[in-house]
Amino acid sequence: MSVKIEESWKVALANEFEQPYFHGITAFLKKELGAGKAIFPPGPLIFNAFDTTPFGKVKVVILGQDPYIKPGEAMGLSFSVPRGVAIPPSLRNIYKELGSDLGCPIAKHGDLTKWAEQGVFLLNAALTVERGLSNSHAKCGWHTFSDAVIKKISDERSGVVFMLWGNFAKQKAALIDPFKHLVLEAAHPSPLAGGAFNGSQHFSKANEFLAANEQATIDWCLNEV
Repeated sequence: MSVKIEESWKVALANEFEQPYFHGITAFLKKELGAGKAIFPPGPLIFNAFDTTPFGKVKVVILGQDPYIKPGEAMGLSFSVPRGVAIPPSLRNIYKELGSDLGCPIAKHGDLTKWAEQGVFLLNAALTVERGLSNSHAKCGWHTFSDAVIKKISDERSGVVFMLWGNFAKQKAALIDPFKHLVLEAAHPSPLAGGAFNGSQHFSKANEFLAANEQATIDWCLNEV
């Protein structure tokens, strides 16, 4: 089966794309679309995180659970929404933390492509969702795939920062070698966490780690673009 994805990821994940579970994902999506269901993000953006951040350029991984469920919001990058779309509550809290941690002005848009282009891999555990139904594709095979992606990065790269926000993401720490990488855990930035994400300082900690490992740091501030 041919998967349209950036070449370095196509090579790194070649074995996954041939597994029965991945063929099952494809069959499931075709069935859902054939039944007239709206699937987010649009097909060309399902692998947007991979296409924007090649395998060899991943410096930071930020794990989300699944795409946004409203029309026009999901763009294949965890926590990110296109320009012109209202900034979701969790992302607003991320911006507040950026302000207190690094002094970044609160961005006027929710497009995190600038991060992705610098090596911030914005991965959702499930790459698709049905309109209006959170976690509706959680059991179709995507979690097996994203677990394999995380383990592939852990096994074949070194000096990567993994930001695991919330209990769901924290469970993925078992896939990551803490001796090769920096694993940062915090509460989820959702307002439902009652502000527990505040003060985590993950962005400055990530840059300190990258600098210590002789890698270029991330320019996290977004307002100038």
